[in-house]
Amino acid sequence: MTHWYEGPLAAFDTETTGVDVEGDRIVSAALVVQDSAGGRMRVTRWLVNPGVPVPAGATEIHGLTDDHLQRNGRWPAPVVEEIARALAEQSAAGRPLVVMNAPFDLTLLDRELKRHRASSLAGYLGNAPLCVLDPRVLDKHLDRYRKGRRTLTDLCELYGVVLDGAHDAAADASASLELVRAVARRFATRLERLTPAELHTLQAGWHAAQARGLQAWFTKSGTPETVDPAWPLRPELSAAA
Repeated sequence: MTHWYEGPLAAFDTETTGVDVEGDRIVSAALVVQDSAGGRMRVTRWLVNPGVPVPAGATEIHGLTDDHLQRNGRWPAPVVEEIARALAEQSAAGRPLVVMNAPFDLTLLDRELKRHRASSLAGYLGNAPLCVLDPRVLDKHLDRYRKGRRTLTDLCELYGVVLDGAHDAAADASASLELVRAVARRFATRLERLTPAELHTLQAGWHAAQARGLQAWFTKSGTPETVDPAWPLRPELSAAA
């Protein structure tokens, strides 16, 4: 019997102008599809001229400059539609979608669709919503008492996954896909009887509990930050950019 984590998976990642899902923009994205563990990864890449300046701090992370994006990037409107249709195709095919820290990438894509297409991610998905697997949520629930950071780089090191070229969308998506396989193998006795759809539902509750815990810690330490419990997509704000 082949378990779900050895079968077909897709993974999605973005690089952006910043970390504000309501106002920042996508500058690059990638979708990686693998039909079985160890199989060839099919990679689709998008490069976007966001139409706004890319802050120096963002360029330091992903290496994409204003000049490079203006010369080589495409306008956002057709790109975000292509991305949404590609994700919808994966969903219609029943292929789980791996997204590290899903509320960031999926919410940002949703807001870009609103901004440039007067639409939403749900509008493109129709009756086949995404089945999302988030390695950050999975690891934090399955190994909740482990100390240390849980960035993609940290988790890849912990689970022995190669991350070649961090902060490149295709590299991050590929590593995230392999990371979900690695997490599931390590905790197979707890996950192998669950379907990806069941895991999707469970992760929403797990993430909400994790968010409440982090919010309590922020409040106790006097940190003025708000943690959104929504997963895998944050609800739209009435004053969204």
